[in-house]
Amino acid sequence: MPYRFIISGGGTGGHIFPAISIANALKKQLPDAEILFVGALGRMEMERVPAAGYPIKGLPVSGFDRKNLFRNVKVLLNLRRSLQMARQIIRDFKPDAVIGVGGYASAPTLKAASSLGIPTLIQEQNSYAGITNKLLAKKAARICVAYEGMERFFPKEKLVLTGNPVRQELLTTPEKSNEAYDFFGFHPDKPTLLVVGGSLGARTINRSIISHLHELSQADIQIIWQTGKFYIEEARKAAEPFLSPQLIVTDFVSRMDLAYSVADLVISRAGAGSISELCLLGKPVILVPSPNVAEDHQTKNALALVQKEAAVLIKDEEAEKILVQKALALIKDTDALNKLSQNIKKMAQKDSAERIAAEVIGLIPKKN
Repeated sequence: MPYRFIISGGGTGGHIFPAISIANALKKQLPDAEILFVGALGRMEMERVPAAGYPIKGLPVSGFDRKNLFRNVKVLLNLRRSLQMARQIIRDFKPDAVIGVGGYASAPTLKAASSLGIPTLIQEQNSYAGITNKLLAKKAARICVAYEGMERFFPKEKLVLTGNPVRQELLTTPEKSNEAYDFFGFHPDKPTLLVVGGSLGARTINRSIISHLHELSQADIQIIWQTGKFYIEEARKAAEPFLSPQLIVTDFVSRMDLAYSVADLVISRAGAGSISELCLLGKPVILVPSPNVAEDHQTKNALALVQKEAAVLIKDEEAEKILVQKALALIKDTDALNKLSQNIKKMAQKDSAERIAAEVIGLIPKKN
């Protein structure tokens, strides 16, 4: 009989991409393995996972509404229903192990698996563990983490430092490649600033750029500015007087590998996936952590780098005033850029998906 695995979680690209990477790594190590995803109905994974070639089942689960507590009656009813559905999915599919990558669906799925005696593995992406994973950890057989010092949250004997899986295509393009400069119509002799705010964009980062377009246009640097789909109209309108071959304004960068290749400095949110990519690529970065995430984990992710002089942190509320000024000073400071690059590279964890897959396989008895 083939091995069977359930992978659960999602909600954002930061959860979905590692989940798919782990599935691909399991298939590479066990080509006959059958893999089923369990996600949250109405969330991004319900489209992205089938597009990657894997089946998915959805649960009616959502996060708690902290502003309107009355709505949580429905949330709790859906959570109870999701737990029942997860148990049924597990009984029908009969997995050998269940992997949780974070996101709403992972809680009922891992809880159901544990109650049925099936080994579970948690992939904790952040440097600060959320409440759900801390609760699930009690029954988990293994916890794969991306940062040192996670025994603050989890039993030390269950921890394995694997890092977060990243998009493999980002690692195939050489630094400062001619193809990358040609793609953007840029010049290798001029410094390049890459501004990204995650898959949906980031209001604060975009407003910071809009407020200082005049200084940026005078700085004789090249800029790739990914705004995200919600902010593209506002950004294009603001950038119109400053448009030149040195300024690219786009809602989405289709070739992120080429963008990273030419970037001398990156401005980014501090999501776990983005940080893992920046570590592997050795990119100097100014991190502007999002304040709108559970337990402020982006700030904690950023501080883990800042403590090792591997990144610069600017608080969200200060960004509009000082972000561009700091970026323009840093991008011309070759020594500072080299130091950041060397230090962030030391924090990289390679082959994370393959190492996590090996941990999963190690949890189950061998089949004939």
